[in-house]
Amino acid sequence: MRDAAASNEPGEGQDRLPARAPSRGGMVSVDPRLQALSTLVHGGEQDAEEAGFDFRKYWNVIHKRRWTVVGAFAIVMLTGIIATFLATPIYRATAVIQIERQAMQVVNIPGVEPIEAPYDREFYETQFQLLTSRSMAEKIASELDPSNPVFDIMSAPSLWKKAVDLVMGADPPMDPEEEVLHKRRRLVGLIRGGLEVDPIRNSRLVRIHFYSPDAALSASIANSVAIGFMEANMERKIDTSSYAKGFLEDRLEQVKLKLQDSEKALAEFAQRERFVNVGNRETLLSSELEALTSALTAAKTARIEAQARLAQGQGANAMSHPAMLQNAGVQALRVTKGKLEAEYQEKLLTYKPGFPLMQQIRSQIEQIDKQLAAEVRMVRAGLAATYQAAKDQEALLQEQVAQLTDEVLSMQGRSTDFTVLEREVQTNRELYDALLQRYKEIGITSNVDANNISVVDPALRPGSPFTPNLKRALMLSAVLGLFIGIGLAFLFEYLDDTLKRPEEIEKHLGVSVLGVIPKLSSGSTPEQAQTDPRSSFSEAYRSVRTSLQFSTEEGVPRCLLVTSPSAAEGKSTTAVALARNFAQLGRRVLLIDADLRNPSLHRMLGTDNTVGLSNYLSGKIKPAASIKGTKTPRLTLIPSGPMPPNPAELLAGPKMLSLVTLASEKFDQVIIDGPPIMGLADSPILSNMAHGTLVIIESGTSRIATAKGALKRLFAARAHVVGAVMTKYDARIAGYGYGGYGDYLYYSYGGGGAPRALTKS
Repeated sequence: MRDAAASNEPGEGQDRLPARAPSRGGMVSVDPRLQALSTLVHGGEQDAEEAGFDFRKYWNVIHKRRWTVVGAFAIVMLTGIIATFLATPIYRATAVIQIERQAMQVVNIPGVEPIEAPYDREFYETQFQLLTSRSMAEKIASELDPSNPVFDIMSAPSLWKKAVDLVMGADPPMDPEEEVLHKRRRLVGLIRGGLEVDPIRNSRLVRIHFYSPDAALSASIANSVAIGFMEANMERKIDTSSYAKGFLEDRLEQVKLKLQDSEKALAEFAQRERFVNVGNRETLLSSELEALTSALTAAKTARIEAQARLAQGQGANAMSHPAMLQNAGVQALRVTKGKLEAEYQEKLLTYKPGFPLMQQIRSQIEQIDKQLAAEVRMVRAGLAATYQAAKDQEALLQEQVAQLTDEVLSMQGRSTDFTVLEREVQTNRELYDALLQRYKEIGITSNVDANNISVVDPALRPGSPFTPNLKRALMLSAVLGLFIGIGLAFLFEYLDDTLKRPEEIEKHLGVSVLGVIPKLSSGSTPEQAQTDPRSSFSEAYRSVRTSLQFSTEEGVPRCLLVTSPSAAEGKSTTAVALARNFAQLGRRVLLIDADLRNPSLHRMLGTDNTVGLSNYLSGKIKPAASIKGTKTPRLTLIPSGPMPPNPAELLAGPKMLSLVTLASEKFDQVIIDGPPIMGLADSPILSNMAHGTLVIIESGTSRIATAKGALKRLFAARAHVVGAVMTKYDARIAGYGYGGYGDYLYYSYGGGGAPRALTKS
């Protein structure tokens, strides 16, 4: 439709950009020159933010939410002051004690006391817990009077407890015994609640603090805790020594009885077995058995040798036996026999065997053989006797070895039983001696040990309350108030999803910001601000007019729709201001009030609204009949006319397109004041007909989601969004001087400082 209108326009270099569809991803097609200008203006800030911590950004948030910070600070300070003056004065008394790992060793016996470590964390933590234990509190409570009114003040119920008791009803009365027990338990709880243990770093000193509404009571309880802890430590040591002595006494008695029983069993065994433990009898028997065994071995060797000689002497070669060779008689007879046999053989050559001489020699030889046989028998008898002697000696030694072996074995069996009994006696005696020694050592150390707890500084009565401390309360309240105020400021800023600064429009919506309109001070109207050409309000709209001239390659769109996501964001004021500014340039401007639901241009320009756009769209009049003049030269207005029942149907009809086409041919500039985008179909319809759409965003009011939804609807209608204008911008609320807009808005002719239009939101 816009293309059809554009074909009828004269080629006079009019400022209009042909219709473009929105680019992919919902981004708007922006003039490269305008995009380069935006990059030049805001690129430095983005680089600074990305480079590191931007203190100015956070300071702007605090400055913007300064009343939140001031309010939170004032509330916390007032609460702190009231609580300080209403609080019950609490006095703190402090006693200092010294805790040693072990007391000085008067008698240092190894094993009785452990060696002290440089710093035993577990030991000291144990001591701190003992200081705050229930038993210690009960010990102190037993020395106090439960009826002291100070304890009633300390145990007074809180307002919340009073409210609960009021709603639920008071507790039923208790028995006297239960009441006394209840008071005692309450007193123990108050002592434990008011007690504080504060160890001094890098030392063995411990501060004992007690807090109460009474100064004398605080000092008394702090000293009682210190002394009571020292006494309790001594009692624990005495109890430990007493328990150890009693335990050792029982064990000594048991071991003594066992020693007596073992000694009695040893004596009975020695008497029954007739075992006398004289020296090392078993060793002597073993040595004797070893000697007999060696002798038996030698006897066996001798017997075997004698038996071998005897067997050799009984054989056929007996004459070659060493005993025969060594016998002088045998050897002499053999020599004589040899001589006679030689003589016989010699004589035999001469005489016959029967010759008397020959018979005589034979008779001598036979006589010598008889003598030789007798000698051999005597040698053999000697060998037999030697063998029998060796055999008898071996048998005797064998018998003695067997007898001694039995005796040794018997001795070993009895000695083993005796040794077991003897060892049991020795073990029981050693255990008894060790326990007796330890018993004596504990008796000595328990009498000479000193206490390892000592009071260094007793608690003195405090002269002034510890709490409340007005100076400290004010400082704490101030810090807490600032912290809460700043936290709330950043929380509200985080929860605030409105568009407050021009950079946010470009960041979240992706459209260029063509101008920023300052917020007017209370009592000032847009009409009054526009009458002063030097005001920042007028300068801002002239800046928007200039930006529109560079918004497209062809200049200002011939037909420009001015709309906003929601109502009352300044679109009508912007439409009128732009129309007047373009008219001041000498252009013929037609301003169309297309907001048929809530028209306002006729009031702003002071014209009649009885006949207007609705009459033309309904077909009752011609276009020329709806045009009305204004006080501004070259500015013509088509008011909305009477409100019709169906504005969207009228605007979507062909007559509105014809009006836009005709007006674009007859006028240099056509500006349409459209209705809000969200919830209505009017603006998307008009945006499709117009050559460009200008979106008005109110600073601090337009929500990001609403603005995105509005742009989405415009893109769906194939609108050409040329940019956005932020209205009602207060630099001191959005962030003083943020992004350079503050300096621009505060500039005025003659260096007069900040304009009145920005002095109050």
